[in-house]
Amino acid sequence: MTYKVAVVTGTRAEYGLLYWLMKAIQNDPEMEMQLIVTGAHLSPEFGSTVNDIEKDGFSVDWKIEMLLSSDSSVAVTKSLGLCIIGFADAFDHMKPDMVILLGDRYEILGAAEAAVIARIPIAHLHGGEVTLGAYDNAFRHSITQMSTLHFVGRKEYMDRVINMGADPDRVFLVGSMCLDAMINMELPDKTELENDLGISLDHPLFVVTYHPETLSDQSSEDQIHELLCALDSFPDATIIFTGANADTDGRIINKKIVEFCEASPQKRIFRLSLGMKRYWGLLKIVDVMIGNSSSGIIEAPLLGVNVINIGDRQKDRISDRLVVNCPCERNAIASELSKLKSSSIKEYKDSFNYYEPSKKIIAVINDFLRRGN
Repeated sequence: MTYKVAVVTGTRAEYGLLYWLMKAIQNDPEMEMQLIVTGAHLSPEFGSTVNDIEKDGFSVDWKIEMLLSSDSSVAVTKSLGLCIIGFADAFDHMKPDMVILLGDRYEILGAAEAAVIARIPIAHLHGGEVTLGAYDNAFRHSITQMSTLHFVGRKEYMDRVINMGADPDRVFLVGSMCLDAMINMELPDKTELENDLGISLDHPLFVVTYHPETLSDQSSEDQIHELLCALDSFPDATIIFTGANADTDGRIINKKIVEFCEASPQKRIFRLSLGMKRYWGLLKIVDVMIGNSSSGIIEAPLLGVNVINIGDRQKDRISDRLVVNCPCERNAIASELSKLKSSSIKEYKDSFNYYEPSKKIIAVINDFLRRGN
C-alpha cells in the first residue's frame, strides 16, 4: 500500500531544510509525495522561488496564492485567512494520509488549522523552540498542540513539547534538519560563487540576513537603519544581503537594503534569494554572519562561523558559543563586528550529535501509517 504524504513549503529557508526529506519521500516505495507550495515562493517580489523547487526536480501538486501586495499587520492577517481557505481546498482534493509541516510561520499555521479540521494527522518538525521576539513563537507552539508526531532538534525542545502535553511516545529527537544538507550537499567554492554573484568575495566578508522583529516596539525601518549605519562604518567589507521574510514590514527592510547596496555596488549586493547551495556555500567562507535569522543560530555555527545575532527575534533560543547576542543599536553592532570580522573558526562543528534526521522521520511516519494510528 502507498501512503499519500503532503509536504508544505512557503519560504526559501524552510525549503532548504525540507529538501533532503522530500528526496527521501520521493525514493520511498511506501510513500507518494504531494507537494504544496505557497507564500513567498509564489511571489515575484520575493524571488518566485517556486522555480528553484521545480529546477531541483520536484513536481508541485498544488499552489496556494495567499500574499497580498501589502505587508501591514492587517494584510498579513488577511493573507492568513486566504491561506486557510486555500489549504481547505487542497486537502479536500488531495486527501493526504499525513501532512508534514516545518517550523512556525503563519503559512504553516494556516495549513495546520486546515489539516486539523480535515482530520489529517500532522508531523511537525522543529517544534519546542523559542523565539520571543516574533509572533512565530505563538504560532510554533499552536502547531505543536495540533500535531500528532513531533520531530525536534534538541533534548531541551523535546522536553518542552512533552511538557506542553504531547504524548512522549510520539516525540522524536532527530537533530536539526540542516544536518542532512551539511552531510550530503556539494557546495560551490569561492570561485563559483564569485562568478555566480558577479562580485569579488574579498575579506572581510559579511553575510547579512535580517527579518522583521514582529513583536518589537522599535519599527522595522528604525531597526534596519541602525544595522546599516553600523555596516557603513566598515567600507572595506564585502557584504552579501539576502531578502527579508514576507512578514509585517519585510518590504521596508528590503527597500532600505537595496538603497544601501546601490551606494557601493562593488562591495555590496542584495539577492532576494541566494538558494540553499549558494547560501551555505557563502557561510563556509564568510568571516561573520549578521542578522536575526534562525540560520545564524542553527546552521552557521555548525560551519564554524561567528554570528552576531541582533535584537530579540531569536530571544531565548538555545545558541552556540559562536553566537554573540547584540542589541539593535549601531554602536553595539559595530563594536561586535570589530571584534569578530577576522576571527572565524573555519571547521565543521558537530554541535547536535544527531545524523540522518530524514531517514529517522521516514521510518517513524511509515510505522505510524502502517499501524493506522
